[in-house]
Amino acid sequence: MKDNNEENFLLLSGIQHFLFCKRQWALIHVEQQWSENVRTVEGQRVHKKADQPFVREKRNDKLLVRALPVKSNELRVTGVCDVVEFQEDENGVPIQGSSKTYKPIPIEYKRGKPKKDKSDILQLVAQAMCIEEMLLVEVRVGYIYYNEIRKRVEVPITENDKLHVKKMFEEMHLYFNKKHTPKVKTGSFCESCSLQNICLPELLNRQSPSSYIERKINE
Repeated sequence: MKDNNEENFLLLSGIQHFLFCKRQWALIHVEQQWSENVRTVEGQRVHKKADQPFVREKRNDKLLVRALPVKSNELRVTGVCDVVEFQEDENGVPIQGSSKTYKPIPIEYKRGKPKKDKSDILQLVAQAMCIEEMLLVEVRVGYIYYNEIRKRVEVPITENDKLHVKKMFEEMHLYFNKKHTPKVKTGSFCESCSLQNICLPELLNRQSPSSYIERKINE
C-alpha cells in the first residue's frame, strides 16, 4: 500500500543529486545537510527568472505557467516545474479560466550546457510523469533550456526513461525510509561537490577502525 502522506514524499529535484552521487543525495535529503558552491549559486540565479509562482503569460495559442507545483502519488515525489507551456490542442485538457483545451509541455532551465549523463533528461521525465498523473494526459515531449548555449533542447518522453525514473525513486525511498547514507567509490567528481567538506571523501578510502585494530592484533 502506497504512503500518500506528502511529508514522506521525496523532492523531485533530488534526481540531480542522486545521479551525481548517491552519498551526496543522502547527505542532503536524508541527513538534511547542505553547502553551497559556485555551481549551486549560479544554478539558483538561472532559475530566479523562471521561478515566479503561478505567473501566467498568454502568447498567441500558448499559455505559459511558471513555477508550477507538481506531485505524483505513484512515485511519492513532489516538486516544481520551472515552466509548463500549454499549447492549444483539441485533444488536450481544460485549463481553469479558459474555454479552450491544451496539451502541457514541461520546460526545465539549466545553468550550463547539455550533460554527458541523463540527469537533466530524467528530471524532466519525472516532471512529465507528475503532470500526466495530475492532469490525466499524455506528455510526449519536453524541453531543457541551457543558459550557456542559450537554446532549448527537445527531449522525447520515452517509456524506457519513465521506467528508469521509477526504479530510481524506489531505491531513493529505500534509503530514505532506512535513514541510510551509503558509501560510494570516490573519484575526481568529488572535487566539484558542494558537500566535500561534510562528506570528507578521503576518509571513505581509509581503513575502518575495526579493520585497523584487527590487522594490528594479527601482526
